[in-house]
Amino acid sequence: MRAELKKLLAERKSNIFKKWFDAILDTYPLETQRFLRREKDRFANPVKYNISEGIEGILKVLIEEEGDVSSFLDQVIRIRAVQDFSPSEALAFIFFLKNVIRDELKEEIKKQELFDELLEFESKIDKLALLSFNVYMQCREKLYEIRVNEIKRLTYSFLKRANLIYEIPDFKDYNLMR
Repeated sequence: MRAELKKLLAERKSNIFKKWFDAILDTYPLETQRFLRREKDRFANPVKYNISEGIEGILKVLIEEEGDVSSFLDQVIRIRAVQDFSPSEALAFIFFLKNVIRDELKEEIKKQELFDELLEFESKIDKLALLSFNVYMQCREKLYEIRVNEIKRLTYSFLKRANLIYEIPDFKDYNLMR
């Protein structure tokens, strides 16, 4: 990425962050949006805190072209994977960044003819989306694993309470060769 686009992104980072964060919050129902926007305490509103911290880190890594973005992606995707979103809705937040940047830097991109640099930067966002899908699938797999284990545990406890399970003793305790 050429220095001109990088400089513009760094200068407008706080505006880009705010617009991106707002676009993500807009994916939630109105009541949830109100709560997420209103509640400032990170412990009373861990969803807002984690999304905010995650996208701030993602943006920093993309602009500075240094660091590992995986932990920041995980911070956001882990939340969206357990919420009532389809996979495309859960991961759409990555693509929102493209629109936010185009909107925020529209005039400068035209004036300075930064179209090639913008395409290069958007290509990084596309790669980020592919990585996001992997992170999302890992989160969903873990969630399903937890659910299956819980169902197994509940089924076992119901069967045991109904006296429909008999535990087989360990044969090491018996001398079978008497």
